[in-house]
Amino acid sequence: MNSRNYNAELDDSSNAANEKYVYSFDFDVMHPFMIRAFLPLARQGSLLELGSFKGDFTRRLLAHFADITCVEASSEAVKEASHILQEKATIINALFETVQLPRQYDNIVLTHVLEHLDDPVGVLRRVNNEWLADGGRFFLVCPNANAPSRQIAVKMGLISQNSAVTPAEKEHGHRITYSLDTLESDARAAGLKVVFRSGIFFKAFANFQWDQILQTNIVNQDYLEGCYQLGQQYPDLCSSIFLLCEKGK
Repeated sequence: MNSRNYNAELDDSSNAANEKYVYSFDFDVMHPFMIRAFLPLARQGSLLELGSFKGDFTRRLLAHFADITCVEASSEAVKEASHILQEKATIINALFETVQLPRQYDNIVLTHVLEHLDDPVGVLRRVNNEWLADGGRFFLVCPNANAPSRQIAVKMGLISQNSAVTPAEKEHGHRITYSLDTLESDARAAGLKVVFRSGIFFKAFANFQWDQILQTNIVNQDYLEGCYQLGQQYPDLCSSIFLLCEKGK
């Protein structure tokens, strides 16, 4: 029986800037670059978003996909997403482990969610066996254990190792911090076929530092673009790691 309180994990009321979970950097920088990374690789047709949170990323997807279904575990997040999306997407309040979906999908998106799951391989196996259409594409993105910002934090003694789950992350439901090798290992264990590997946005600063920087003129859009392009050259030094998968045998 699942005893997790997904609404409590959603709460981000901490007043300490470096203990927040959701930052403007995620919405204003990472979300647009994720969309940019996905679109050239996407199939036409339907899209399933696993873990829609409050609908902010979904709203960006709506500009490119007309047929979107979302599955979200938090009832509070579903309420907020429903208000934002205004019935432009189908939102299902359910657990990935137990939800029964009526069809398969041409595209499936799972961004910054897998690290929260108690049985990540089990959910990835459902993606492969039940939800991903033949010829479909699965977009899997997770925070990167080897991001320079985390490696610097290790050298500073703030966290014990690159893949550590910090107390703040644990409070918000993190179970693991992936690197490219461990993420691909779980994808393959679930039967998925990995066809492309990349990273999204070279990142040497922590999220709270980026939020402060973005309020100044220290960096401009050209600098952000440079970080995005450099991330494609050095995926293991990115804020997020990205696997594109297709249906395996």
